[in-house]
Amino acid sequence: MDRSSLTHYAWISIAAAVATIILKSIAYLLTGSVGLLSDAAESLVNLLGSCIVLAMLTIAARPPDEDHLFGHDKAEYFACGAEGILILIAAICIGYTAANRIINPRPIEQACTGLVVSAVAAMINYMVARTLLSAGKKNNSVTLEADAHHLMTDVLTSIGVIGGVAAVALTGLQILDPVIALCVACYIVWTGFTLVRNSVLGLMDSAMPDHKCKEVTTVLDKYKSRGIRFHALRTRQSGARCFVSVHVLVPGAWTVQQGHELLEELEADIRGAVPHVTIFTHLEPIEDPVSEQDIELDRCRK
Repeated sequence: MDRSSLTHYAWISIAAAVATIILKSIAYLLTGSVGLLSDAAESLVNLLGSCIVLAMLTIAARPPDEDHLFGHDKAEYFACGAEGILILIAAICIGYTAANRIINPRPIEQACTGLVVSAVAAMINYMVARTLLSAGKKNNSVTLEADAHHLMTDVLTSIGVIGGVAAVALTGLQILDPVIALCVACYIVWTGFTLVRNSVLGLMDSAMPDHKCKEVTTVLDKYKSRGIRFHALRTRQSGARCFVSVHVLVPGAWTVQQGHELLEELEADIRGAVPHVTIFTHLEPIEDPVSEQDIELDRCRK
């Protein structure tokens, strides 16, 4: 599958990040709100993250080569992890700035104008996030989905910050601005942790999601009525690609041609049920006791 076209979504994300940085910086300069400053800082993180997304999507789109026989799909997990780390760094900076503002309060100015500018930036992020999320799900890209969730987090934090600035303007309680900024920082920490965790799980060759595993077992169950048995089913997810390995047990009297035809049919059915899957099958005779001796997860230690 050609995934090089996904990079144009990264360019859309970069353009949105630049636009929102400019708008949110203007909002901060107009109001002096540390909440809006934290919002602008997160947009800077968005820009860095989007650049990393572009680089990793470009690498992930490369076809398999002699040094990477299973492709470059795992590059997407590096983008996911990098975004998570950048978010955590931004959260620390936001928390420091907010704490300093609590100690040294500063009045908010031109609140209405600043809020309008920030609201426009939030709307841009929302539209781009929806676009990236749709493209990520359609193309099974963990990178685009991570970038979409990152932008959606930015939208939610913007809403929180806008509410804080509005509350200060209405009540005159200056401390509400940095307090809400601290809440934003805490929320960002959770988002960053989630992205880093997902990245680590992907790099550690986690099994396919449950719903995909169920699709595979459903296909295998259909063959059991024909006297075919299976064991040693193993799966893993690598970016947009899935890998399935399974041992297929057939009557020992079958010819090689019969076994080959069965495996071709079986693999075709699994590919039809699970998109972008690579399948490895191992044919064994049902009657041979040795067939039951290689089903452990770590067969290298036998």
